[in-house]
Amino acid sequence: MQTDRPVPARARKARSLYQKRGFGVLGTVSKKMAGFPFASITPYSVDSQGRALFLFSGLAQHTKNILEDPRCSLMVYEPKAEQDPLDSARMNVVGEVRPVPEDEWEAARELYLRDHPDSEQWIGFGDFGLYRLEVTDVYFVGGFGEAGWVSKGDFVAAGELE
Repeated sequence: MQTDRPVPARARKARSLYQKRGFGVLGTVSKKMAGFPFASITPYSVDSQGRALFLFSGLAQHTKNILEDPRCSLMVYEPKAEQDPLDSARMNVVGEVRPVPEDEWEAARELYLRDHPDSEQWIGFGDFGLYRLEVTDVYFVGGFGEAGWVSKGDFVAAGELE
């Protein structure tokens, strides 16, 4: 997805944080408590199109929620946010999470295990599966006074610059 115009700085900052962090807080729509959000800390990997890859157990509540309603948000924040959240970079990647299609599973598996080698023991285990967040939009806060939406196109293009 090459673009004729420069990729905005906000998109580059957002994609860089997303690529480096490796885990975030996944917000799903609760199946048990209809309409309420449900948050889980989860590791992820990022493919070339900016889609987060997850390894989920079918027993996990977030997996049950996703299978009922795939809409979600992945919050990612820089480490210093734990001490100074208002002056730290953070973002929400909004989209839908669905199982990785069978014909793309092996490539997704390889990518996920590259970033999370300890997951080797779980990836082939019974009820575990690979899921992928299809990005719809991104909201990035770079710290105090810097915030705004990043289009999906700019977010993907920023990854091509890395």
